[in-house]
Amino acid sequence: MKTTNMHLDSSIAVDQHPALLGSLVPPKGVKPLNFSPGPTSLAADVEAEIKSLFDAERMCSMYLSHRSPEFVDILHNTVKQFRIAMDIPDQYEILYMHGGGHGQFAAVPLNLCPQGNEKATYIVNGTWSKRAASEASKYCNVVTESSENPDVTFTSNPSFENLDPESKYVYLCSNETVNGIELHQLPKLGIDAPLVIDASSDFTTKPIDWLGANVGILYACASKNIGHPGATMCIIRKDLLGNSSKFCPGVLCYTTNIKEGNLWNTIATFNVEVTGIYAKWLLAQGGVQEMERRAIIKSDRLYKLIDQSNGFYSTPITDHAIRSRMNVPFDVAGGDASLTNDFILQAWEKGIVGLRTLTPFGTGKYMRASLYNGVSVENTGILASFMEAFMNANKTK
Repeated sequence: MKTTNMHLDSSIAVDQHPALLGSLVPPKGVKPLNFSPGPTSLAADVEAEIKSLFDAERMCSMYLSHRSPEFVDILHNTVKQFRIAMDIPDQYEILYMHGGGHGQFAAVPLNLCPQGNEKATYIVNGTWSKRAASEASKYCNVVTESSENPDVTFTSNPSFENLDPESKYVYLCSNETVNGIELHQLPKLGIDAPLVIDASSDFTTKPIDWLGANVGILYACASKNIGHPGATMCIIRKDLLGNSSKFCPGVLCYTTNIKEGNLWNTIATFNVEVTGIYAKWLLAQGGVQEMERRAIIKSDRLYKLIDQSNGFYSTPITDHAIRSRMNVPFDVAGGDASLTNDFILQAWEKGIVGLRTLTPFGTGKYMRASLYNGVSVENTGILASFMEAFMNANKTK
């Protein structure tokens, strides 16, 4: 295979080039197209409305007291919008909490396993569910159903059959961002335990059968599909409230926060308003069904290119039924280091960023294209066209 020439600043060593160090800022004057796994881009209309908040006559929520009537109105309207957008039944409460997904790794067992020795089943099909199980083991008796391969990778789902009937809950991550595995429909478990879902990277991209799938808790960090970092939406079935561990901190206690109207401590006011703007945008675009339609179009465009590249590109997830629509992992020429660096550098010069970011979890030879709600079909097409052109310029003659 041949390698194309790069137009690089000769004063920068290639291995120290910003693009290879995870930079999301392309050359000056080049518009960034952000495919980062998160935080990620906002939809253009959402970004424009956020900017307008600072020019509005009313005070922006960034400066409002969380107990002011103006902010309480924003909070209530935002919750109402999401209840409509995601068809959330009245049996559920909606909270905004701190600590991101890692905070919920601890919050879930602390709220559902008051004695600390109850069983909880964790479906481990990727990096984040594995990390969640590890954290939960401090607060309950974790039973793991794992699909981890001998080389410490994940390319499939474990079985959902014959789960421990004594489980207080069954936990899963509906989309594993690092590994590129997604559950497009929630499983029917066969036991009475409620389902707890980390939906941080696919929330609002497909409908949820709340009652039919026996969803007990669903949480989603805002920084993928509904806003930016600093707030985590938690949706909790009411019958699961009121029985938390005595060791559960108030900031993580669902019951405490619901009793206080989500104002037990200072809520992330601006982040909440941003998610409300996103919910309004989502409804105006056609709702979650439209987001699902776009997600299928975007991901299909990349997977089709990868599958038809005669091995120039490849993805570790060969089972089409579980391929993530949100995060598409792929390598170049089997992980060839020189060609991979060349790919990243050329993409960066065109403003295509976020395909390989620095992470403590590692992605091996793979890059990831993350296709959240804020990434348009048009911008996904630009990435696909670049990938095709790069392949044609570098494939074996």
